[in-house]
Amino acid sequence: MTQDSTNPCSVTSVGDSEAVQHLKQAIASGKPWHIALLEAIGLWSWPEESHGEYHYCYLIDGEAFDWLLLAQRLCQEVDGLIPEQELIDLLFFGRLPEELSEDGFKRLIGAAKYHAYLNYFYGVIVEKFVLLAVEEEICKEYQSHIFPRDRGDIGDSYQRVYGASRGVLLRKFRRDKGYPESDAMTLGQLQEFTYWLFKYRIANCDKPRVASDTKKGLDYFKRQQARKV
Repeated sequence: MTQDSTNPCSVTSVGDSEAVQHLKQAIASGKPWHIALLEAIGLWSWPEESHGEYHYCYLIDGEAFDWLLLAQRLCQEVDGLIPEQELIDLLFFGRLPEELSEDGFKRLIGAAKYHAYLNYFYGVIVEKFVLLAVEEEICKEYQSHIFPRDRGDIGDSYQRVYGASRGVLLRKFRRDKGYPESDAMTLGQLQEFTYWLFKYRIANCDKPRVASDTKKGLDYFKRQQARKV
């Protein structure tokens, strides 16, 4: 989500209005709010929009669907109708008030959005945990030395995972996307960069290494999720 009040997507589409109307009416009729919300997500038609002072990009690179960002946007339309703690659990931890099967989730948001959600899950969420897992490995290696060496001798996580430093990769990303060089990144660009790194890794690393690193990131993610329960 980035601030951008001049984006041409600032007018909400008819399809999006339909989604908002469905959400409000379904909750008012007594349907569980999280079911109504997921149905509204299934009806939503815009990959990005400007709303108020913010610009929302729900579909990164036309492929990876950030359903929680859209959920945040839709929850603004029913402010006060969702229990506060349940809203916090959803927006901060991605937890629904009742457990929902993957098939149920897929049915409510639609097959296309579900496939794009999987792209986001592996390409953004798990990719972040790949780096975190490797950073943890590096720290353990560093701590295992009785006489610690300079940390630069061990190498950074980006170098280990992608074969290049973060600075080099960031410059390649900006050239690919036509972004100017800058010392700052918006949250939306950071998400896009992470997805770009995922695709870069798939394209440039051998398949066994890709599978191994992905499993490492997924396992690290699951361990962190278990701690939140």
